[in-house]
Amino acid sequence: MLRPWLTRLPLRRWLRVLLVASLALAVSLSLGAGLGALPLAVPALPPAQSAPPPSRLAETVLLFAVFLAGCVVVDRLLARGSGRNQRQGLAAQARRLKQLSIGVPEGMVHLEVLRDRHLLEQRLAPLGVALQWRSFAAASSMLEALSNGEIDFCGGGGTASLFSQAADHLFMRVARDKYTNPNQDAILVPNLSAIQGVAELRGRTIAVDQGSSAHFVLIEALRQAQLGLDDVEIVYLPQPDALPRFRRGELDAWAIWMPYAVTETRKAYPGRPIATVRSVFGGDATEQLPTLYYAVPELVRDYPAVLKLLLEEVNEAGALAAREELDALERLTARVSIDPAALDHLRSLAAQRAVIPLDPDSLHALQHQANILRDLHLIPRRINLFDGTYSLMTRQNWSY
Repeated sequence: MLRPWLTRLPLRRWLRVLLVASLALAVSLSLGAGLGALPLAVPALPPAQSAPPPSRLAETVLLFAVFLAGCVVVDRLLARGSGRNQRQGLAAQARRLKQLSIGVPEGMVHLEVLRDRHLLEQRLAPLGVALQWRSFAAASSMLEALSNGEIDFCGGGGTASLFSQAADHLFMRVARDKYTNPNQDAILVPNLSAIQGVAELRGRTIAVDQGSSAHFVLIEALRQAQLGLDDVEIVYLPQPDALPRFRRGELDAWAIWMPYAVTETRKAYPGRPIATVRSVFGGDATEQLPTLYYAVPELVRDYPAVLKLLLEEVNEAGALAAREELDALERLTARVSIDPAALDHLRSLAAQRAVIPLDPDSLHALQHQANILRDLHLIPRRINLFDGTYSLMTRQNWSY
């Protein structure tokens, strides 16, 4: 199994260490040479005359000054060369890569904006990289495609990665959204259903896509309602199969990722929610149910500059989406009353990064989720989220 590429200490930092060591060595040699030139036997001098001659002290100070000036000059030259080498590195990696295939789960705004606005094409096309976009209904099928080498990069719920890792699929978690959409998952019931809450699902038939983030939302919602998996009948169905059965009234409830998203299919979903990420996890939604980005190990190991550019463009797409949502809401305030807290929240989101590197807190939360899934016998074995084969925990060289 391929091991992840590890970020190395920057060349400039190594050179600074070497320059300081060289400076200390040179000064030591200089002083040593000066002392070695003294006669072996010298008469005792009065204390006032025991200091080195002024000329030798001046030479030592001058030597220090010359070496320090040399350090500064060389450091500046290396700084320019480093930037040039990074640009050349990106161009060289792009020439080798030639094509990048990206998977987009339906309803994931950041990747949809990136695709629809052609933001990535503007950066990669001049470097000779062709882009291919593929749409998926769920993260589980997308990660399977990633493991099979059908796509190189994608994004989606973290729960799917737990099932994939337990099945020994090959992929790497490389980043996450800074905030989770509190309405990204919901448990729906038919519009005319008498069911008003999760506790009323006892003995009912519920559809869910196995391994999706909605799967874990359903598990946690049932637990909070003091129901176990044996208290309901769960039917594992992907979105294309569950939707027609839900429309026909064959299902009492449906746990689904991103219902009513602004896509032609999802904005026409029937039903009404009785539980959402917000109602189940509250303010801990981002930590408990993170949205992640994934890549094939080869992209991480052999094309780090391309991966860095890709993540930065996903972040820019997320920031653009937040700014546009804020602008639309601010224009709406001229006609209707808008909750000031909602405006302040959007302003805060628009001013922050949308995508950040993986962090220990989110991985600990996912590890806890994986342990629960194993205890419920939903995944075949215990997994380690901190395994470097699956999670890129090295500090990446992109600002945040």
